[in-house]
Amino acid sequence: MRTPPLAAGRLDVGDGHELHWEEHGNPEGVPAVVLHGGPGSGASQGWLRWFDLSRYRVLLLDQRGCGRSTPHAGRTADALHANTTQHLMADLERLRELRGVDRWLVLGASWGSTLGLAYAQAHPERVRALVLFSVVTTTRREVEWVTRDMRRLFPREWETFVGALPEPERDGDLAAAFHRRLVDPDPAVHHAAARAWCAWEDRHVSLTPVHDPRYDDPEFALGFARLVTHYWSHAAWLGETELLDGMTRLRGIPGLLATGHGDVSGPPDVAHDLAARWPDAELVIVPDAGHGTGAALEAVVREAVSRFAAEA
Repeated sequence: MRTPPLAAGRLDVGDGHELHWEEHGNPEGVPAVVLHGGPGSGASQGWLRWFDLSRYRVLLLDQRGCGRSTPHAGRTADALHANTTQHLMADLERLRELRGVDRWLVLGASWGSTLGLAYAQAHPERVRALVLFSVVTTTRREVEWVTRDMRRLFPREWETFVGALPEPERDGDLAAAFHRRLVDPDPAVHHAAARAWCAWEDRHVSLTPVHDPRYDDPEFALGFARLVTHYWSHAAWLGETELLDGMTRLRGIPGLLATGHGDVSGPPDVAHDLAARWPDAELVIVPDAGHGTGAALEAVVREAVSRFAAEA
């Protein structure tokens, strides 16, 4: 059941894109912004569970091409035009200015942690705290791990995954190869590629089988797969060590980097290496937790969000 927001609207960011945003909680509370995963997952109201809404003023934003933003990547490949990490960072600044926020807490998970780090490094003066979990930085090395090297854990499922591609395209950049099929104008081609991509997403996010019911919606699945492969095939338009090298820009900003010890999609060494260059952050590697899953991981995130409200 949806909760009526304090405010909501459409943000015209140019390039033909209009973004859906909502504001929830206490209008006098600590400002916070949510950076959803994917790219392409959308910012459902489920993200509000991390916050005490009597203490926080939470802004939800559907990033370009997904959720209730338009154009939607599940309806048209035009949604991929002017859709890069740098565009998304600029969109956050437009939203911050629109809502009259000076500094906010930034909460992000999975892809949202990549975007959160990039945004905070570009605009450290606008970030009061960072809470990032299921941490990834979307480097080419990480993309290669998820799309190819993880065959070592799930060999049968991986064979099915790459089997959706023409044989000559199975030895190169798998994200790029899938992306070419996902933007093919033939619905039979792009929907088959979306099903194969999302089946692999279901497999690699956990050591135990899971199923995200959102993938049962062909429009969601296609939009999600198009956006993920669009970003992954370009390594998020970031240099291979850009985020790691930029951690010194976060000096003085408190934060949390939390990840599951069983997170096979975003291995814990990613968060560990970032924390080594960010002394103001707390690193928590949670036993028995996977990618964005587990009560213990959720408790760690909620505690940090609550603590940063008290310190505001």
